[in-house]
Amino acid sequence: MSEKKAYPLRINAAVLDAMQRWSDDELRSLNAQIEYVLRDALRKAGRMPVAPERSDEGSE
Repeated sequence: MSEKKAYPLRINAAVLDAMQRWSDDELRSLNAQIEYVLRDALRKAGRMPVAPERSDEGSE
């Protein structure tokens, strides 16, 4: 697993509330949901290096 780094994030309250609802719907923690959305956006923009497929990828 890759190294995790802490990063303080200032975010609009309405955006945070929407992310919390989305993470609840997806049965993920808020942190995992934010990381998932960021990774997906990076991948779609061609900014994320392709990593080898992991068997636990769906458990985020």
